[in-house]
Amino acid sequence: MIDSMGTMRRTHHNNELNLAQVGETVTLMGWVLRRRDHGGVIFIDLRDRRGLTQVVFNPEVNPEVHTKAHQLRSEWVIAVQGKVEPRPGDMANPKLATGAIEVLVDTLKILNTSETPPFPLDEDTEVSDNLRLQYRYLDLRKPEMSANLMIRHQAVQTIRQYLNDQGFIDIETPMLTKSTPEGARDYLVPSRVNAGRFFALPQSPQLFKQLLMIAGMDRYYQIVKCFRDEDLRADRQPEFTQIDMEMSFVDEEQVMDVVEGMIAELFHQTRSIDVQPPFTRITYDEAMARFGTDRPDTRFGLELVDLTAVAAGCNFKVFRSAADSGGTVRAINAKGCGTFTRKELDDLTEFAIQFGAKGLAWVKIKEDGSWQSPIAKFFAAEEQQQIVERLEAEPGDVLFFGADSSAIVFQVLGELRNELARRLELLDKDRFDFVWVTDFPLVEYDDKEKRYQALHHPFTAPREQDIEKLEREPGDVYSRAYDLVLNGNEIGGGSIRIHDPDIQMQVLKALSISAQEAEEKFGFLLKSLRFGAPPHGGIAFGLDRLLMLITGSDSIRNVIAFPKTQKATCPLTDAPSPVARRQLTELHIRPDWKE
Repeated sequence: MIDSMGTMRRTHHNNELNLAQVGETVTLMGWVLRRRDHGGVIFIDLRDRRGLTQVVFNPEVNPEVHTKAHQLRSEWVIAVQGKVEPRPGDMANPKLATGAIEVLVDTLKILNTSETPPFPLDEDTEVSDNLRLQYRYLDLRKPEMSANLMIRHQAVQTIRQYLNDQGFIDIETPMLTKSTPEGARDYLVPSRVNAGRFFALPQSPQLFKQLLMIAGMDRYYQIVKCFRDEDLRADRQPEFTQIDMEMSFVDEEQVMDVVEGMIAELFHQTRSIDVQPPFTRITYDEAMARFGTDRPDTRFGLELVDLTAVAAGCNFKVFRSAADSGGTVRAINAKGCGTFTRKELDDLTEFAIQFGAKGLAWVKIKEDGSWQSPIAKFFAAEEQQQIVERLEAEPGDVLFFGADSSAIVFQVLGELRNELARRLELLDKDRFDFVWVTDFPLVEYDDKEKRYQALHHPFTAPREQDIEKLEREPGDVYSRAYDLVLNGNEIGGGSIRIHDPDIQMQVLKALSISAQEAEEKFGFLLKSLRFGAPPHGGIAFGLDRLLMLITGSDSIRNVIAFPKTQKATCPLTDAPSPVARRQLTELHIRPDWKE
């Protein structure tokens, strides 16, 4: 039997009642989280998205209602009316906002029943991601999940208010646009009325926000959906949300100042954490040399040390050949890790091999200062002393070495550094270290494609002092790009853009994009640059990734209402799904097409 709400109207949410309301008659509504029967008195934890209230069915208050309460089961939807009473002193729950009171129920309406949920909502049990996503509407009832969505709401409101106060205007850009080469694969949308032609869902509003600067909008922002057809992992989704912004007549410092103010306000409003600008700034070259990555986690040490000069004269062939061939030899000092077993060292070697290493050389510093290592015999006493001094090594330390091309050594030791931090429990989740990484290379050489690729995107401005190198030495050109990194995660990336059409064509030429291809792909932007484009720059943040870090979640799926799986599917709606043959025909797509 399902009763209607009748004339009952909710007076309070389930996180609002305290001792100040004792004696008042209140009406609450929500879901049954737990039911407990204690000697004839029934206790229900009533839940809504704001919190819990304990409601009590006592036969002495209303025998009929008490009898009816015996029916109640998990996730039934009910309305109750009753008097607020203080809990007995030994029954108070200081961990609960409403833990000092309870509601003695004299009226109960069952608004809806529920099937038994496929997983418990009142326990911290392990549930597969697929099952959680299949029943996402139940998963979102969990307090931690609903709290994440409330933080997301608060974050978006904070960002909008901050940017509004800074003179930005919110402008929407198209969802159906032109396919352009920006790195990942586009999601394509066939056009019914233009046979054989396709729209693309935007990977970012990059070109449109530059057009808005040329249009004189001066300061633009948008919290916008973007789409990339790429392989997924914990912090990626095929559709994701960006905080996108662009400014005219600014340099790097002005963009960073605006961003730092926004981040400080965001953390204050969502976590009551006072973030102190200005943030640390390091160059790309420094980040790679010290941390092996352009998204360094600076909450701990374990920095890379360059030993190439020392290795060049040693008798260890692996080190010497790396130095002689233009590569590098670098090492990490794992302080106090001399207790690592041989199995642990072998496990770390296997870990390093996953990232391109041929092996992992290591040295334990013994109590007498001597080396315990398979490679110790290849180093003279003087060379050992130089390495110990460079790494500030002491008895009980373990030294890990990488010797190969710079790219491989940075990749291996950068990942090893993070793995050591995890194993040594050096990652403080309550610490937030922000770092700006600046002065990126403009391009990088792609060995497969045999040409240069833009490290960020083709519209990033080169440093003025490097422009003359574009034609002859594009690999030596640095850009005016900047990324904001938080605890080893890139949360935002941007740059000062190219506003000079001649320089834009030089950059496209360096990327082996012909004038004809440039016109086909970017003709509308190139044309707009010839109509008085102002100097401009901006940045885009991954809102989902930022919220993942703010909430302490281990996946961006936990801060998105209805995310996709790692295979880009939706277990809830069974998308993507087949469509009718007629629909394909209307879109000028052959239904029988096979690869």
